[in-house]
Amino acid sequence: MRRTILFIAMSLDGYIADKDGNVDWLAGESPELDDMQSYQEFIQGIDTVVMGWNTYHQIITQLSPDIWIYDSLMSYVMTHQKKEDIHNIHFIQSDLYDFIQYLKHQDGKDIWICGGANIVKQCLHHQLIDCLYISVIPTLLGSGIRLFPENDSEIKLKLIKTKSYNGITDLVYEFREKV
Repeated sequence: MRRTILFIAMSLDGYIADKDGNVDWLAGESPELDDMQSYQEFIQGIDTVVMGWNTYHQIITQLSPDIWIYDSLMSYVMTHQKKEDIHNIHFIQSDLYDFIQYLKHQDGKDIWICGGANIVKQCLHHQLIDCLYISVIPTLLGSGIRLFPENDSEIKLKLIKTKSYNGITDLVYEFREKV
């Protein structure tokens, strides 16, 4: 069965976007350095990406308006909007739990849970994430969109790997027990 991996960056104080939804702070101590090595290693084991509408919209309007940056991946956008599929971008209106379960049972590489916060919250609630790969960016935002919502119970994790470069620290965790 395929694994689902949350691969995402957050500020040191736990935000994935500032209070206005911007992510222009996603850089290490020296922004001119190429910090994509961890991503390049990660993406080798992925062939599918799942994201929410807000993440998709931010990518196509702000981060990469001229080219779909995940063209080599099968992309699924969870949305309530009825949209026509575009090449390998599919707009999904079905239940997230059922859809992720369907994907996990298909042949292929691992599945990337890309964001945003609502998708992460639902995936955690339904225990759909197998591995957390979090890049901690050396900045304190003070407020914004939190990566992890308040939770009713403790979730125990096991640290699998760490890596530091340009002030960024990658933390890779698996769940010690299902919640």
